[in-house]
Amino acid sequence: MTVEETIDKMIKLRLPYMAQELRAQLERAVGSALSVEECVGLMVDREWTERENRRTGRRIKDAKLGMQACLEDVWCDPTRGLDKAVVRSLGTCGWVRAKQNVILHGMTGTGKSYLGAALAEAACRHGYSALRTRVPRLLGELAIARADGSYTAQLSRLAKLDVLVLDDLLLAPLKDTERRDLLEVLEDRYDQRSTVVTTQVPTKSWHEMLADPTVADAICDRLVHNAHVLSLKGPSIRKKKGLEGKNTEEKG
Repeated sequence: MTVEETIDKMIKLRLPYMAQELRAQLERAVGSALSVEECVGLMVDREWTERENRRTGRRIKDAKLGMQACLEDVWCDPTRGLDKAVVRSLGTCGWVRAKQNVILHGMTGTGKSYLGAALAEAACRHGYSALRTRVPRLLGELAIARADGSYTAQLSRLAKLDVLVLDDLLLAPLKDTERRDLLEVLEDRYDQRSTVVTTQVPTKSWHEMLADPTVADAICDRLVHNAHVLSLKGPSIRKKKGLEGKNTEEKG
């Protein structure tokens, strides 16, 4: 069997990166000190790495992050309430393995949504499934699902996600059906999966915002008690970037 026939069979077996690596090794074969075992190892590593990169890319795409975010780019500063060691620890995704939650609280523009998306992106890179969604939009989708008969299927899909990022929780008061829909989502995930919440409302004020004491207790019990709570501080990053851009234009 010729080398080209071997490469052709690799491609037909859906091993394109192993085929590429074999061709590359043949081109540098003269003077190469690699053993057969090392050559095979390189081919397998190439195929594995490329496939893993593609799987990671699909997970990140399916997560619908809405922005390019990664923990390495998070601005860590004690004055912002973000310690570098804490962010580095969250980046290992130990909280996902432990089925714990993360609550990100702060005023608008302090970077909550970016950090939530970055946590989801880190989870995707560690092999976990994730989804980022704004709470008002999610509750609207659940209302439609209840009307068209897909409510149970929608809840089941959300329950299977390793990480669910609920952005803008309690941005506005919730109706009774919305509170109960939110509780259904959290009930399915409690102690089974991890949830990330971004909100402008501190956890101590959630009962007041949720209005219904019984449902509020149930929601807090499933979110807060096993959560890493980070309070982001400082001025609006969006406003700061906007002013910097304006100043640049004025100087130009």
